[in-house]
Amino acid sequence: MRKEALIIFVKNPILGRAKTRIAQHVGDQKALIIYQKLLQKTMQISSSWNGDKYIYYDQFIDRNDLWSNQDYSKKKQIDGDLGQKMNAAFHELLPLYSKVAIIGSDCYQLTNEIITQAFELLDISDLVLGPSLDGGYYLLGMKSSHEQLFVDIPWSSNQVTTKTLNKINDLGLSHSLLTPLKDIDYYEDWIDQTQDFLDDQSG
Repeated sequence: MRKEALIIFVKNPILGRAKTRIAQHVGDQKALIIYQKLLQKTMQISSSWNGDKYIYYDQFIDRNDLWSNQDYSKKKQIDGDLGQKMNAAFHELLPLYSKVAIIGSDCYQLTNEIITQAFELLDISDLVLGPSLDGGYYLLGMKSSHEQLFVDIPWSSNQVTTKTLNKINDLGLSHSLLTPLKDIDYYEDWIDQTQDFLDDQSG
């Protein structure tokens, strides 16, 4: 069994589908540019991480994008809600690895060091959780499947971390928490973290 695997959930960068809440402020084209920059940032962070890496696309597998076919195995998310998608990805990889963690592509503050720390914490805990300041989480790591963690969770709400921690406690599992970080959900988040302003914000 190989030791560690990192799952990266991404959306295919398609005009009109990327960062829709940001698009309400700057328009679809600029929202797509921001999302492409977030994907590039996530790729830079993860490319130097020493372990097997998997990209899970929401729409289709893209063999000709920024993710190297040599460095990243590419798969498609199943249909369903976010919990069903994540549970299926863990269920697919945990038989092959002793530790698996999942991240998205919305956390500009995430670093290679934090990802490495997450896997180290799995040596002493059943699960590791990286809470987002909006009440969700930017990373979840585990050593065996726990389908209950993905059921009856109000995804995209400020209760995701709280409900998940309650389930972890109910299951009698140990856990470690990473440093809380802020996701990029709104244009103000992007500006606050990058100082990267887009011209003609109304367009």
